[in-house]
Amino acid sequence: MQTFEYAKRLQALPDQFFAKLVADVNRYIQAGKDVINLGQGNPDLPTPPHIISSLQTAATNPAFHKYSPFRGFAFLKEAIATYYQREYGVSLDAETEVAVLFGGKVGLVEIAQCFLNPGEIALVPDPGYPDYWSGIAMAEAKMEMMPLLAGNHFLPVYEQIPTNIREQAKLMFLNYPNNPTAGVATPAFFADTVKMAKEHDICVVHDFAYGAIGFDGKKPLSFLQTPGAKETGIEIYTLSKTYNMAGWRVGFALGNPSAIQAIELLQDHFYVSLFGAVQQAAATALLDSQDCVRQLVQTYESRRNTFISGLQKIGWNVQSPKGSFFCWLPVPSGYTSTTFAAELLDRAHIAVAPGIGFGKAGDGYVRVGLLTDEERLAEAVRRLDQWGLFD
Repeated sequence: MQTFEYAKRLQALPDQFFAKLVADVNRYIQAGKDVINLGQGNPDLPTPPHIISSLQTAATNPAFHKYSPFRGFAFLKEAIATYYQREYGVSLDAETEVAVLFGGKVGLVEIAQCFLNPGEIALVPDPGYPDYWSGIAMAEAKMEMMPLLAGNHFLPVYEQIPTNIREQAKLMFLNYPNNPTAGVATPAFFADTVKMAKEHDICVVHDFAYGAIGFDGKKPLSFLQTPGAKETGIEIYTLSKTYNMAGWRVGFALGNPSAIQAIELLQDHFYVSLFGAVQQAAATALLDSQDCVRQLVQTYESRRNTFISGLQKIGWNVQSPKGSFFCWLPVPSGYTSTTFAAELLDRAHIAVAPGIGFGKAGDGYVRVGLLTDEERLAEAVRRLDQWGLFD
């Protein structure tokens, strides 16, 4: 069988760090071990029934059995604009300031293709979501990392970015509530972001995947709520986390019209939009009662409280996350994120994601997903206590 040589753009793609983690977990499971998998980022609860019902009804509509409009149905774009006005007080032109995406991940990879030429610079959070790197690699562009440190509440410090880098950068990726650190943005930080982006003509890409998940009565901020944000960039939202619709692949980009036009132009050459019945169900999710979202956030907050309080009781000095469904936990002295994750899997049969997989500044931490029930989270704490590492 002949083997064909990959194009250089494929050869340049970063390794999938977490493929090894999945393989390791599966090996223990196949050996009969009861593994508590806290390393994933895949929502564990089902899509709400009224959204499923909407899909079932819409699937019988013959109009949706044809190709969808290339750029999505107007009713979905209008639902998205209505959602943002209701939830964040942000006014959007549904035709020029909204792009429908095959999930948020696609938009995060596409935007680099839209604006970066070979050798040009994108500013990227470290640690951060690895698919930012993928899009930049495909564009044959370069990354300049912005460290996210506990001392600054996991927000980048723009003044620490060398002036020449700020002047050359064309894109900047941000993500709050943050994956993996669970950090949250403040109005002052987003105002500084707009100021810096305007001064250096940088397109901001705010990944708002966890936009619905804020704790202690605090709603996460949309970047687009900041004066001037729409002039300086876009926000990318997904229904995956808000409505447990990860497998449905529905997301959207919002904001600067020139960036939205670029995404839609690129997608014209890749896709003929989403199945119309999925778009109808997405509109139902956005426009109908949001009780399911409130219940979901309460579930994650209760899981967080159970898990974090348990860890603190056994002596692990950890901070309680303010948003997202992740916990960012410092590893004990003497370990790296990789060695601690490996020993945790071996000794306690608990899987976590090593922080180094999200960037160099992530070493020294592991990421835990609150994506299992409270009983299993309490069991994870019990196993850690039995290990005795924090005595």
